[in-house]
Amino acid sequence: MKTMNLMNTTITLLIVGALSTLAGCQTASPNVASSDVASGEVKYGDAKAVENVSNQFGSTDLQSIAETMTRSLLQSGVIVNGNRPRLTVAEVKNKTSEYIDTGSISKSIRSQLLKSGAVRFVANIDEMQTQTDELIRQNQSGLYDKKSTKKLGKMKGADLRLEGEITSIVKKHSGLTDVYYKFSLAMVNIESGELEWADEKEIRKQSRR
Repeated sequence: MKTMNLMNTTITLLIVGALSTLAGCQTASPNVASSDVASGEVKYGDAKAVENVSNQFGSTDLQSIAETMTRSLLQSGVIVNGNRPRLTVAEVKNKTSEYIDTGSISKSIRSQLLKSGAVRFVANIDEMQTQTDELIRQNQSGLYDKKSTKKLGKMKGADLRLEGEITSIVKKHSGLTDVYYKFSLAMVNIESGELEWADEKEIRKQSRR
């Protein structure tokens, strides 16, 4: 009888130990998974590095266009140092077959021109509604001290307008895809309608499948 009780006790202890081991494994598994997720390879790249993931319009193309157009305009002699004409930017037309955020191109050009200190910018057509709404809110809501409100009819008109377009030609042959982009930008005198400056930037990209 004592031998039987001893065997039963031993079996019970073995079962309890096995269950404890299994429970420990189940508890550890989620921690291992969490550790794997936490150690996933996420890293920053160089925003100025050449982007060649595909033959579509990319960040390198945008940066190249903005830098080329800004440099060309500032070196043209149209904008005289100290004169600081007021510019506005019209919508850049996308005449390619792919989606291109042309607003990012014009904003990059605007930012670089502003940093030069040679020009000033006034609200364009897209920004005008926000500007108008703010003036109306200050003058008609009754919420502002009259001494601090900005008066209606005081906005400055632009002297010059920047307008542009981007086009592309895509050719495919024997697994080779050739994409040609041309970005054109012009500056027009708003009062006289004269074309004061214009330039183009060409980009060609190829890929093979």
